[in-house]
Amino acid sequence: MRIKFRYTRLATIALSAALALGTMTPVWADGSPSSIASTVGKVSITGSSFFELKQIHVLPDQSGKLATFTITIHNEESSELQFINYWVRLKSKSGNQFSARLLPADKDKNRVAPGSTTDLTFYASLNPSTNIQDLVVQFIKWDFSQSKFENVLGEIAVPDEYSDVTPADGVAAISVGGIQVNASIKKFISNKNEKYHVPTVYVTLENAGNHTVTIPSYLFSIRTPEGLLYPMDAKGLKELKINPKESKEIQLSGSIPVSVAADNWQLSVAETIPDLKLNVSVTNFQLPAVTVQEGGSVGKEYSFTSKSGVYTTQLNGLHRLPWEDQDLLTADLTLSNKGEESLPIPKLSGYFLLDDAVKIDAKLIQTAKVIGLGAGASVNLQIAGKVPYTYEFSHVKLVLQENEAEASTIDTDKGSSSATDVLEFTTQSELQAIPFIGLGQSYTAIDVGRKAKYVVRNVSTYEDKTNIMYSAMVEVTNLEKRFTNVSKLVANFRSSDGTVFPATVAEVKNKISPAGKALLNIWASVPKGYSTSNMNLLLGEAVTDGKLSEGEKTVADSYVNPVAYGLPDEKTNVATLLKNVDLFPYTITIDKIGTKIEDKVFTLKFNYELMKEKLTEINTEGHSLLLVFEDGGGIKRFEKKFDFKDFDVINGDSTADEDTKIRLGKRKNFQITIPDPGLIYNTKFLEKYTLSIYDEFQGQRKLLATQKADWFITTD
Repeated sequence: MRIKFRYTRLATIALSAALALGTMTPVWADGSPSSIASTVGKVSITGSSFFELKQIHVLPDQSGKLATFTITIHNEESSELQFINYWVRLKSKSGNQFSARLLPADKDKNRVAPGSTTDLTFYASLNPSTNIQDLVVQFIKWDFSQSKFENVLGEIAVPDEYSDVTPADGVAAISVGGIQVNASIKKFISNKNEKYHVPTVYVTLENAGNHTVTIPSYLFSIRTPEGLLYPMDAKGLKELKINPKESKEIQLSGSIPVSVAADNWQLSVAETIPDLKLNVSVTNFQLPAVTVQEGGSVGKEYSFTSKSGVYTTQLNGLHRLPWEDQDLLTADLTLSNKGEESLPIPKLSGYFLLDDAVKIDAKLIQTAKVIGLGAGASVNLQIAGKVPYTYEFSHVKLVLQENEAEASTIDTDKGSSSATDVLEFTTQSELQAIPFIGLGQSYTAIDVGRKAKYVVRNVSTYEDKTNIMYSAMVEVTNLEKRFTNVSKLVANFRSSDGTVFPATVAEVKNKISPAGKALLNIWASVPKGYSTSNMNLLLGEAVTDGKLSEGEKTVADSYVNPVAYGLPDEKTNVATLLKNVDLFPYTITIDKIGTKIEDKVFTLKFNYELMKEKLTEINTEGHSLLLVFEDGGGIKRFEKKFDFKDFDVINGDSTADEDTKIRLGKRKNFQITIPDPGLIYNTKFLEKYTLSIYDEFQGQRKLLATQKADWFITTD
């Protein structure tokens, strides 16, 4: 008896959701399982018992093709059915026969209890020219009364319209260890670089059973219409356990040469049978339309994928910054991991495209000291390129790329790298304003390993005959729990009309303790007479060769994370007593000032107390405390300079009379002596004198305090 089943188009669509191994029941696209509609055909055994051909697959292999098909034995009788009395054959419609064998896992399934079902999966090698629609499954019963010892119960020919490919929006039910798992494709993304398509497929697996299931290590491949297979790496599949009614997502990624047409791709799923050293087909999915990678707006989050996982990126702002005779174009990005597993930091790069015509190469800088992204974690990234400061443009596009290094070839010593565009951001020429910190307010850097608070303490003007030295004192507080170095900074003073004066930062060389402070003296030379009112200080983290600058001799070639600080008015009042004179972070008080002339030597004597703010580091290079003595009648004048760098140095007993340098602490009867043989003869002409304190920096000075006193009388 020959039985051949034909099905309508509707049934054929349902059939395409078929899966290959175990109890794998295909389902409708709406997710509702439908074992009847997915049946390829049935053959009666006896009475109400029957064989059911559920699905059949063909997978290319090294020697040709490999067919796998699953039959279900339905025993509706009251007695046990023994499959040892039956067998199946696989042949082509033209009459060629192929040897069908049971998979090792099913070899011992010989008995089917009354009222139950059993699934058996077979495999057979095909010649390369045989297609799935050419196949016929024949069911026989051994019967020794027949001439060939067999009785053909029936056969099922695969319909011409049959497809073993699940529709793109379909759902397939896979039995894993007897537990149903529904599989579907959530999203398909494909990027491209100069050499490869870079596809990424997201597969959702849902446990529809009542017990936890461990997903096998399936093999995933992209299959082209020509039958070419390209392996896909699976992330999240290893030892994946899914609890009942729980869904998990796995990510597949790979690369396909750009010479391969990116049309009508399928996702092929297979399983390795170690005993046979064969990969047998599990299922095939038609890939949906490529999901377009969104991107564009500043301040919005967009996702991109790589082989490592899914990343979320936000463009916080684009800035145009002064840099010598050029401008820096910088982009501030936040890279986040919204998933539940840790991810590595991807190898990213990028470039700017001005007015869709001019490409500006840029470097990516990672400012935080992290090597990975934990679940829910974020990291700040910067991209910087240079343009002439006179160049105007109306439209900016930032193209973010991922780099993948390739192994070096025999002919080259160095590997090459290919960059894949993953996101684009666009904005008009109105770039974002640099964050502004108002008077008295602080800015906090939050990068991991570099957390610190910045605040401007004061400004000072030092003068000479031709120039002024404009200086700002910036206090940096270490917010880390370990000793850290102060980040290297690039500084500019910027006037209200946009004029920029590049500034120098006196770097603090010592590490700062937790909660400790550092004082950065930042200065620039400004022409005398130029107004410094409404100046602001522009600070950014220094960058060298695409990395944050480190080391004493490192020279910055750009900077990132710009912040503008409003500057306070300069304190120009001059104190009339030498008490609590501010030489930040030092404070000095001088009292009990007296003069004498003895043995042709002039002596100025006083007590002093020099204090320093605790846990504060500062680079005092170039700074001196300058004492200026002037007689009111012009008879005597001298200057005495005390270098700040000596303040913290104690050579033996700092109170010893022979110590001629000012040190931290208290000191009585400190003396400055100057030989002056003729001064004794002018005592009747000496009038009140003035003792003044200056802060001298780089040879220029600022008057801080001055006090008048009478000759030969000790002040209070």
